[in-house]
Amino acid sequence: GMLSFELRDAAKVVERLRRLEVIVLAESLGGVESLIEHPASMTHASVPKEQREKQGITDGLVRFSVGLEDPADLQEDLQRALG
Repeated sequence: GMLSFELRDAAKVVERLRRLEVIVLAESLGGVESLIEHPASMTHASVPKEQREKQGITDGLVRFSVGLEDPADLQEDLQRALG
């Protein structure tokens, strides 16, 4: 599945995502592993901020593609990195 959420401290989003160990910080490659991305600095980095925000792509937005890993491992990884 796919979900998106906002982190309050947009300035530290990528720093927090780099703490993940089970979930990979990467753009979607169509695989079965869990991936997480920060669209503002990855897929939409070349889009002007004003235009991104009109599309709902804020600096705090995170996109999470859930893979086949154990849900408990994913939850623990997210809590440790983002909590």
